[in-house]
Amino acid sequence: MLPYVLSLPALLVCIGILIPFVTAVIYSLQRYRLSQPWSRQFNWGENYYNFLFNDPGFWNTLKVSLLYAGITVTLELLLGLGIALLLQKRSRVNNFISIMLLLPLMIAPALAALMWKLMTNPGFGILSYLANQVGLQNFRWASSPDTALFTVVLVDIWVYTPFIMILLLAGLRSLPTQPFEAAALDGVPRTFVFFRITLPMLTPYILTATLFRLLDSIQQFDIIYAMTQGGPGNALTVFQVEAYLNFFQSTNVGRSAALMVILWAITYLLSNIFIKNWLRLRERARGEA
Repeated sequence: MLPYVLSLPALLVCIGILIPFVTAVIYSLQRYRLSQPWSRQFNWGENYYNFLFNDPGFWNTLKVSLLYAGITVTLELLLGLGIALLLQKRSRVNNFISIMLLLPLMIAPALAALMWKLMTNPGFGILSYLANQVGLQNFRWASSPDTALFTVVLVDIWVYTPFIMILLLAGLRSLPTQPFEAAALDGVPRTFVFFRITLPMLTPYILTATLFRLLDSIQQFDIIYAMTQGGPGNALTVFQVEAYLNFFQSTNVGRSAALMVILWAITYLLSNIFIKNWLRLRERARGEA
């Protein structure tokens, strides 16, 4: 009896996850508008068919979502790894700096986006003033389709780079010291040590950090909606923003639910790829050990 009682919380969590998911799948197979509840009926795969074959906007949403996720994760990974390497040595100064760098994570992403929106305001924003001082006259930041992606990526990097930094810093400080001591005794160049010793041993941590950030960034909503509401035009209509607009502005529940199911399928595919690679690395490490 005790095993069943102990597994009850996990079962309740599983049910709590499955109920909204199954509901979204059912809605995605319906022609359902909140403004026209009397016309609600099953159309089965019509929503998905329209996305794939009749809606160019869907492919723009897919492109923008993947582009946003790819740019933010790549830059945050490079910056986070660089900062973690600089703070690898244990000292009071490095510990204090690492704690201070975590402050952006304490701010809600939507509030951070609003703060950056004020700083990039063309009339009184401090960043707009600094851009004018270095010769970037009338830099439009998030109000222009040409620079909107750059602006929201900048905000995302500011907010989430500390997350990757702290994960990789923990990984660096947990690595065994024997290989590095042997390399120092033999006079091995630092670049060789980094690419042949540090990086391979750190790869599981890199994959873990990348997976978490990739799944989060491809579902980004707070920063983009708070700064641009998906605009200008359709420059930043990622999946979450497009689904939100379909539900609350167009009251198209079926289309919104179909978008979220497609997003779930993409995240499921990406997470499986990363987890398989992580398991392969773990098995290889066990074999070498």
